[in-house]
Amino acid sequence: MTSLLSAGWARVRSVLPERGELAAMGRHPRRDLLAGLTVAIVALPLALGFGISSGMGAEAGLATAVVAGALAALFGGSGLQVSGPTGAMTVVLVPIMHAHGASGVLTVGVLAGLLLLALALARAGKYMALVPAPVVEGFTIGIACVIGLQQIPAALGVPAPEGDKVIGVAWQAVQDFLAHPRWWALAVTLVVAATMLLGARRRPTLPFSLLAVAVATLVVEFADLPVARIGDLPAGLPAPSLAFLEVGALGSLIAPAIAVAALAALESLLSAAVADGMSVNHKHDPDRELFGQGLANLVAPLFGGVPATGAIARTAVNVRSGASSRLAALAHAGILAVIVFTAADLVAKIPLAALAGVLLATSVRMVEVGSVKAMMRSTRGDAVVLALTAVATLAFDLVQAVIVGLAVAGALALRAVARNVRLDEMPIAHDLPGDHTEDEHALLAEHIVAYRLDGPLFFAAAHRFLLELSEVADVSVVILRMSRVTTIDASGALVLGDAIDRLQRRGITVYVSGIRDGHHQPLHALGVIAHLDQEGRVFANTPDAIAAARNLLHHAGILPALARRHPILPR
Repeated sequence: MTSLLSAGWARVRSVLPERGELAAMGRHPRRDLLAGLTVAIVALPLALGFGISSGMGAEAGLATAVVAGALAALFGGSGLQVSGPTGAMTVVLVPIMHAHGASGVLTVGVLAGLLLLALALARAGKYMALVPAPVVEGFTIGIACVIGLQQIPAALGVPAPEGDKVIGVAWQAVQDFLAHPRWWALAVTLVVAATMLLGARRRPTLPFSLLAVAVATLVVEFADLPVARIGDLPAGLPAPSLAFLEVGALGSLIAPAIAVAALAALESLLSAAVADGMSVNHKHDPDRELFGQGLANLVAPLFGGVPATGAIARTAVNVRSGASSRLAALAHAGILAVIVFTAADLVAKIPLAALAGVLLATSVRMVEVGSVKAMMRSTRGDAVVLALTAVATLAFDLVQAVIVGLAVAGALALRAVARNVRLDEMPIAHDLPGDHTEDEHALLAEHIVAYRLDGPLFFAAAHRFLLELSEVADVSVVILRMSRVTTIDASGALVLGDAIDRLQRRGITVYVSGIRDGHHQPLHALGVIAHLDQEGRVFANTPDAIAAARNLLHHAGILPALARRHPILPR
């Protein structure tokens, strides 16, 4: 019994904040506080808009940004992550709100928080990284479309029609507008959206969303235009309480809670990975991130907040603004809390059409056109998975779309593996045979390492490959031998590119040899080896790659001049 308690306590301690991370908040306070202010400026209109879009109201969005943002920042596994209400979560919450009302949404938030805590203690965070890249890209496109369609009623200045099918609601709103046009609302929406999109291209560091909303509010207020405002909506933050819990309806809320928990886990870990990629030496802990998001979603409903996730756009702003610790995300939550209690009257005057413009522009910016084109050109299977996931997101809901995408991606991956003669995945191993002298072989072993990639490099195997390659000892040159790679998809290509980038950031020169003809397309389409090709570091066979590596080390003064004798290696 004692051993079980000790093991349980050790598991809990593994997901709690460490003293070193908390101490890091005092190293660069000025820089972190400035980053927090910048993020809060960007987050304010988004929190208001997503709260309204979910059906819970602007106050719910602000409460989520404050409470969930602070708890996730303090207890999460990423020191740079910013959490709060997001468009993806709004897409899931709308049908829950329609079917169960506000108490159902709050109850689902609590249940989802408990599920996320359970996933964290079960150390399930690492499995979230296995979602294929085309699935992520596909549901991002679908989410962007749904968010845009949700803004149609407010953009046209008509009351939101009843219904939980976003296409039907948007079509009914268009018909209502045509019957009684409200041009001022449409004009405000288009001006705000255009200001954000055009302004971001010229001056990406300026918070055009808040500036556009502020100007629109002033114009509407002083001109007394017939445009609906936030204050016209039912409002009121509930006092902290558990009275909203629908104990009798728990059975029917389990499935929505699982969907919300799955989305919160997936989007938060994806956002944390984005933060890692944008920073220099930062790496998130996936299990602790699940714990922080679980705690945030457990507590936020007590203050009237909706379920929250890590927010990719706000996290990116946080990193670009110079954040170095959790203090930045905490400052963002604190500044929004001050706004809640001191500027409620001003917030109530913001036109709904202006927030619709902010969210329309956000939905447009969610889709990376270049990334989508590259993914569609990668392989036919990746294109099919991306398209099906996007359509399923629009037609059904996000979780069902992810299931559809995973099922199709898995089926295509298994089909690709089955069509190859070799079905086994061979481990990457140090392999430098040849007829070197002992001195020459010792120099090569010290400075050049060759890895042979065997078998399929697709979404399930790629992450294992990345972890193994990241453990390579300090050397000067790494040669990746790819002649035995049987299959490569978009996820595998992206992970390969990530591995190459990590090695190069450590000062290791990377050469690639033996790429099969059919594998050039995804590698070039996703820009994985384009820079290597331009620098002459892609070779048809391994002997040429080793000769080039030896020549590089000779000119760098690392390897003494030796007899020009190529090792005899297979491709």
